[in-house]
Amino acid sequence: MTARGIQADEDAEDLDVEEVLALVKERKEHNGHSAPDDQVPAPTAHTPSSHPPDRHHKATPWPAAREIAARAARTAARSGHRAPVSVPLDKALGLTLAAPLTALTDLPSFDTSAMDGWAVAGPGPWDVREEGVLAGHGEPEPLTDGEAVRIATGARIPPDTTAVLRSEHGRMDSKDRLHGTRELEPGQDIRPRGQECRNGDQLLATGTLVTPAVLGLAAAAGYDTVTAVPRPRVEVLVLGDELLTEGLPRDGLIRDALGPMLPSWLRALGAEVTALRRLGDDAKALHKALTRSDADLIVTTGGTAAGPVDHVHPTLQRIGAELLVDGVKVRPGHPMLLARTKENQHLVGLPGNPLAAVSGLLTLAEPLLRTLAARPAPEPYTLPLREAAHGHPYDTRLIPVVLRGDHAVPLHYHGPAMLRGMAAADAVAVVPPGGARAGQETELLDLPWATAGIEVCFT
Repeated sequence: MTARGIQADEDAEDLDVEEVLALVKERKEHNGHSAPDDQVPAPTAHTPSSHPPDRHHKATPWPAAREIAARAARTAARSGHRAPVSVPLDKALGLTLAAPLTALTDLPSFDTSAMDGWAVAGPGPWDVREEGVLAGHGEPEPLTDGEAVRIATGARIPPDTTAVLRSEHGRMDSKDRLHGTRELEPGQDIRPRGQECRNGDQLLATGTLVTPAVLGLAAAAGYDTVTAVPRPRVEVLVLGDELLTEGLPRDGLIRDALGPMLPSWLRALGAEVTALRRLGDDAKALHKALTRSDADLIVTTGGTAAGPVDHVHPTLQRIGAELLVDGVKVRPGHPMLLARTKENQHLVGLPGNPLAAVSGLLTLAEPLLRTLAARPAPEPYTLPLREAAHGHPYDTRLIPVVLRGDHAVPLHYHGPAMLRGMAAADAVAVVPPGGARAGQETELLDLPWATAGIEVCFT
């Protein structure tokens, strides 16, 4: 996940989420990477000519479903006016800057030594002062021509210093006078004040993702907090009476894989998970949870089909929710859904099978959360497949892969209920309807931890 910024006027003020999104979108459109809100990817983009569309298959095409999710988040940002927040540096990793990062001081703020050695004045040889100059101390006494003083890296340069002579480039004679063993240029190994930036310079633009390096730059530039887009608040509702939270499967009961997995994955997508509730197959409990939630996004697991205990659709209808996506032409995960439950709140209904739920995360939750958090969309890329990948006649298929050199290798164990392949994966291959042959260039979706590391993603 590469940190990508967008340009902003140097005198730009703090922006709300809608304005940050607009700037991100403007930059992406300028670079030719996104379409206007009213242009949904063509549903036929993944339909092979050898397989005519199934007229009874009414689900939303996979690319269109992702765009609908992103568009829903843009609408929520416009209507919700999610105000930027001031965040301490140790809490800001993974957020998006809602205001330019402007230097509060010169960097460095005084002339400093770039090396351990001697600060020298004039031509050598030099008489060396007894007391040296260390980092973290006040301004030292000026030097006079022919004088030197021991100096540490990062220490303030004494006034009237000509250059810093590195430790390995100096020798002492029998009279304790310092000689240089190499020619010394004026200003050598001195970092002058303001070399990196001047007070007031714009360092990073609005829309920049806060990475560890951004945190370091902000601290160096004098910041204790940054102004950022707040994390979208997500509540997870785990449905199903058949789920165990500990021990081995028994008596028709199975272990819940989604409860342990989803919060961390959602945090990796930029969310703040405010609660995880286990509701079983209880329609009343689901209704109560939906009507009382104040989260930006509710994520449910299971119950999205039309079985006797599948309560998601009836409950959404009961509360007057608007279905934006009701099924997606993707395998696994076809019965996923996206609904607007309130003006500024959405629900992503994930299938109950673990890998199908991951498919729902990547299809609907990822673009929605990314847009709410004003994160830039990852640049699309492709790699050739080392082996053929079987596809569905009409639907996109998401298959876990590992990256080996300049190829993607499809993994086995990618059935809807399986996580074995995904647990070993670096990315997910977007296999078009009809499948992909060996060597065919195929779109890939990076898994967040594969590119940024576990701690970076989940902190």
